[in-house]
Amino acid sequence: MLDPRVTKLAELLASHCCELSSADSVLIHAFDIPEEAVAEVVRVAQGKGAKVAVRLESGQIRRQLMLGMTEDNAKLYADIEKYEMEQMTAYIALRGTHNYAEQSEVPGDIMSMWQRLYSTPVVFGVRVPKTKWVALRWPTPGMAQQANMSTVAFENFYFDVCTLDYEKMAKAAEPLKDLMDRTDEVHILAPGTDLKFSIKGIGSVSCSGNRNIPDGECFTAPVKDSMNGVIQYNTVSLYQGTEYKDIRYVVKNGKIVEATAGANTDKLNDVLDTDEGARYFGEWALGYNPYVLHPMKDTLFDEKIAGSFHLTPGNAYDPPGGNGNKSSVHWDTVLIQRPDYGGGEIWFDGKLIRKDGLFVLPELEGLNPANLG
Repeated sequence: MLDPRVTKLAELLASHCCELSSADSVLIHAFDIPEEAVAEVVRVAQGKGAKVAVRLESGQIRRQLMLGMTEDNAKLYADIEKYEMEQMTAYIALRGTHNYAEQSEVPGDIMSMWQRLYSTPVVFGVRVPKTKWVALRWPTPGMAQQANMSTVAFENFYFDVCTLDYEKMAKAAEPLKDLMDRTDEVHILAPGTDLKFSIKGIGSVSCSGNRNIPDGECFTAPVKDSMNGVIQYNTVSLYQGTEYKDIRYVVKNGKIVEATAGANTDKLNDVLDTDEGARYFGEWALGYNPYVLHPMKDTLFDEKIAGSFHLTPGNAYDPPGGNGNKSSVHWDTVLIQRPDYGGGEIWFDGKLIRKDGLFVLPELEGLNPANLG
């Protein structure tokens, strides 16, 4: 029997996230997802009148594909999927995984080549700027293990966090967006972190279930050459199948001039050397999902952690909220500022905005967990 929570989630994806109608052609792209769940998302999308195409993939098959990937093969793959995406007005990505480290054996130079020849033309060239898209992970025993939870407990957590009241969140986020749109200088303080940059004229985007599920962030980007200081991230970040701990960047005039990550320092620098834009930042965002409190090595969840922010080396989104930086890398890396993670402060133009993970201005208090949960 189909879990009714799957139907509720499918309705959220088709209605709130993608606003599907008879005018839409939607690609439903599923990795390691139970067939009955994919079928339900298809049924609901069809119920909105949309024309539906489906692509089913496997993490294990993708691993083998990447191990033998060549430049000619990557170009062929990109040409096919670019054409496919150009036929679509909407895109729903359902990403499950049985093993989050499935691609850890893929050499870094192949991953960088794939980012350059596939992600740049397909993801950043068509999918992100030209379709109504939404991406989400699917609850699996592997994800439960990452979160240090039982499978049943994680499923309950997953559906709570994914189907919260996004309309309420969107309304509560309006004052933060307005404030970010007016702000020039940002100053961030945390253990090992003292960073200043400008967001003047960049604009911001409030995200409340429109593109990511789960959601809960407001993003902008630093003026490209304005950032100076040091940042020490305090969460583990999983990127291209490798876990990175204790990531630390020294930044001068917007560029990462020193990057360390313990035993993976060389790998980290290999990623940052993918192209010229990878050592500049393309996104800065405040996270405030009240149900997501601790990292689980999954970006779609971790970047929404209440009391966190993520500062992203690499590609920027289109304006508003983008600074024009171009790269095949887009690496959302999270720093949590709640007291249990060392605390911290965020200042806008000399005024304290958030302290120890809680918004302190009265007009922003609606985004604190006690008011959103």
